Formats: sequence, C-alpha cells, structure tokens
Amino acid sequence: MKIEPVFLRIPRGFVSRIRLFVYRALGMKQGVRNRMEGGGRCRRLSQIEIGSYNAFTQGCWLWPNDDDFDGIRIRIGNGNYFNRNLMIDAANHVEIGNENMFGPDIYITDSDHTFGIGIPPNKFPMRKGKVKIGSRCWIGAKVVILKNVEVGDECVVGAGAVVTRSFPAGIVISGVPARLLQRGCSLYRK
Repeated sequence: MKIEPVFLRIPRGFVSRIRLFVYRALGMKQGVRNRMEGGGRCRRLSQIEIGSYNAFTQGCWLWPNDDDFDGIRIRIGNGNYFNRNLMIDAANHVEIGNENMFGPDIYITDSDHTFGIGIPPNKFPMRKGKVKIGSRCWIGAKVVILKNVEVGDECVVGAGAVVTRSFPAGIVISGVPARLLQRGCSLYRK
C-alpha cells in the first residue's frame, strides 16, 4: 500500500469536515457525508440547503443574493458531483436534483441586470427568475445556465453551451445558444 496518497487525502478531508461543521453552525442546512474542498466561498448560509453525499471540489461558490431573505435560494439534492470553479449565483431560486455531474468552470444564475443609457449599471434593479436542473444530468465543462431555465432529468449539456431556454428530460443539448442535438440520450437502453 502506498502511504503518500493517504497523507495527501487526510488533510483535505479533515479541512472539509471542519468547513462543513462551521457552515452548519452558521445556518446552512445540510445532509450527511458531503465534501467541500477549499478555494471556494459560501455566503448567506441560511439560504442554502444541500442534501447528502455531495462533492464540491476546489473553487466552488454558492452565492445567494446579499439581502435579507427567510427562505432557501439554493437547494441541492443528493449525490451530486461539482468539479472545480462552479458558481451558483442565486437572487431568487436555483434548484438542483440528485446524482448529477458538473464539469469544471460552470456558471449558473437565476437573474440578470437591467440597463439603460446614462445610468451606472449598479443603480438598476435585477430581473429575477428561477433555474431548475433535474436529476442524473451531465453538465459539461464551461457551461452557462441562465435565468428561467429548466433542464429535465437525464439530460446531457455539451461543453461550452449557453442554456437560455428550458429543455425536456432525456436529451442532448449543446451550442451557443444551446439547441437540441439528440433525443433519448439514456445510456442504459434495453
């Protein structure tokens, strides 16, 4: 048995448990056996709910809007894997189902900025919507999912896609903006 991998994993696992313990103490609702590696950030912890057996790798940001709110803005189910540099930016509500895989460098947002001539961008209000991602989806690297989008169960979203509208379950989508590439993408056909 090689001893080096064990000594490299132990500190990360310990720090992850401490981080999640502190987040729970500060109001994050969470299940059991989650892992959250360093380099990311969470704020407004009482507005975040994560299930059990989720893995968040290096640089994941869970970022509810920075104003008072008594509900949940980010809800994540069970058994999801989030690769490095994920950002979930929630002004209203982002919901993610169970057993999904997310590639690196993904941005998910439920809002956008309004704008106008002669007024600074920070003076305009946000337009808020919702995002819902089903269960057993595979979201490729560098995907952007924008407000008012629902991605059904068992979908594949190709790398680099910008998802601007909703799609039903069991399909493959890709492109900018994302469009249907294939129906019935189940890997377990009988």
